[in-house]
Amino acid sequence: MLHQDLPDIGFLACASERLKRLLASQAKEIALDTGDVLFEQGDEGDALFVITQGALEFSILSAAGRKLSLDMMRAGSIFGEISLFDPGPRTATVTATEPSRVRRVRNRDILEQIQQHPELAADLIRLAGQRMRWMGMQLNEQVFLPMPTRLARKVLYLTAEERSATLALSQSELAEFVGATREAVSKTLAAWKKAGVVEASRGGLAILDRDALKVLADPDVI
Repeated sequence: MLHQDLPDIGFLACASERLKRLLASQAKEIALDTGDVLFEQGDEGDALFVITQGALEFSILSAAGRKLSLDMMRAGSIFGEISLFDPGPRTATVTATEPSRVRRVRNRDILEQIQQHPELAADLIRLAGQRMRWMGMQLNEQVFLPMPTRLARKVLYLTAEERSATLALSQSELAEFVGATREAVSKTLAAWKKAGVVEASRGGLAILDRDALKVLADPDVI
């Protein structure tokens, strides 16, 4: 497929031309329907992926079987780089939340290209660094911030930077993203609805006042 078919957003927007050519020439395209699982936590990792269309949820299961949603990635995002540096089981389950397309490049092909073009390694090291920094921030929020603040931050993160936006996630799904019970999330959303910040329904969440939500996401405003 052509280089021009790759979205020029997300991580891809600042990726090197060499990496873009690799993804365009050696990647296999995979189509996913809503609910399709790309791979599961514990599966053997042997490829790097880039999202060209749609949205994918990244989640883990605790030893007790409880699901925790870690992230939602969209077009332009690259993932699976951990298996390049430390081959082993996948650390999360990846599920399509809407019709999506991804491109897959096998690790052996990437490593062969890195041997020929060492500058490719800079892209992957930068990607790994961004992922580690993001995971550290998530851990700090989970440990130190109260649930309403975590919820406000997660809603802002999952929606586009617009004055108003809609998030098509149920209250149970939002609870999975912030590591809380559905009841606690429902109570918080009810208070925000009363204050005119959001409009919550069984099918999703509409942001009415993004500036107010940003204030709620500030850890100094508790």
